[in-house]
Amino acid sequence: MTDTTDLHPEPSGSSVTANERLTALTGGLLLLLLALMGVTVLSVRRWLPEHFLLGFLLIPPLALKMASTGYRFVRYYAGDPQYRRAGPPELLMRLTAPIVVISTLAIFATGIDLWLFGLRFGSIWVEAHKLSFYIWLPAAAVHVLGHLSRTGQAAGEELSDSHSRTALTRRSLVVGSLVAGVVLAAASLTYATPFIFFRDG
Repeated sequence: MTDTTDLHPEPSGSSVTANERLTALTGGLLLLLLALMGVTVLSVRRWLPEHFLLGFLLIPPLALKMASTGYRFVRYYAGDPQYRRAGPPELLMRLTAPIVVISTLAIFATGIDLWLFGLRFGSIWVEAHKLSFYIWLPAAAVHVLGHLSRTGQAAGEELSDSHSRTALTRRSLVVGSLVAGVVLAAASLTYATPFIFFRDG
């Protein structure tokens, strides 16, 4: 039985640290899921059902990641002293971040449209989906590589912290987002998507 007296609050100034660790954990989960998604991209004709399932699975963790980074963005530009002291990301990261966010939203918006309606509104949505991906890939690569060192350090610190109440909360949020993704992916199976473009031939 765990002795709850071992749980302790995080040190002062930990709001920034907690946010960074949550972002790092969620980012690690997303990298794993995106790697699996990358396998389906290599042969979409063959792996189209899995491609859709992973797309739905990604939505809740992605929403959590955007929420955590968006929270830091708002706190920094609202003038919060802790976040101002921590400083903004490097300039290149700030320039690529909007491209990553917008292209990510475009990928999922066009993907969901194709899943819901197939080619009812024309094959332009297929091209839009591809174009969004082509824009997203290099921007996301730059963004990930730019944050990789610090993210790995933050994730390591988080995983070594076994006593903090807020660490348990962060892990619960990440696991919860994954569970929500599984539920969403399973629910998507109840709908017979009309999108069969890649299955032809």
